[in-house]
Amino acid sequence: MPEAFLVIKESFPYLLEGAGVTAAAVVGAMFFGLIIGVVLAVLQVYGPRPLGRLAGLYIWFFRGVPVLVLLFLFYFGLFSLIGVNLSAFTSVILVLGMTTGAYQSQIYRGAIESLPYGQLKAARALGMSDWTAIKNIILPQALRLSIPGFSNEYSIILKDSALAFVLGTSEIMARTHFVASRTYQHLPLYVTAGILYFILTWLGVKALRKLEDRVRIPGYSHHQG
Repeated sequence: MPEAFLVIKESFPYLLEGAGVTAAAVVGAMFFGLIIGVVLAVLQVYGPRPLGRLAGLYIWFFRGVPVLVLLFLFYFGLFSLIGVNLSAFTSVILVLGMTTGAYQSQIYRGAIESLPYGQLKAARALGMSDWTAIKNIILPQALRLSIPGFSNEYSIILKDSALAFVLGTSEIMARTHFVASRTYQHLPLYVTAGILYFILTWLGVKALRKLEDRVRIPGYSHHQG
């Protein structure tokens, strides 16, 4: 057992750097997914029917194909096919971002549809275009209402990021596997990796909970501080 603690102590800074890579990938993917999700949600609620159906097809595809398959499909297949030479890290951000964007879109769609439709009618009566009303009235409210769902999606995509090690991304799992394969201390090292994932999850959810409290819309939330 002392040998296990020694291995963890010596490798912890190395694993901690991997946690930084994981955090960067997840934050990048969530931000990219936010942009995609908002666009898809707006198209589904307010867009023309053909664009709404196209958005639905995108959502159906990325929600129906496993993340591991998507990583291989894009990194070894589609990116190479179109002549785009991306690093494994960038590919992970893009693929996870496109995947979470499909899920986030349904969070934003639900939030948009929960708002009174009369707000859009009132904006039109004041002479606003639909896009101006959506951008300045609908989306600011919908994004605030979406924070709990966004927090849940953060936890999911953080766990999915562990699959990035199959592309050689130097994140938590890749570094843990590298050390474990050389020290044969698999159990303590993977327990350490699990703790690092737990801490990243806790920190992210805690930060989003504080953001939710700060921007909460009175009357739309039952959360008690």
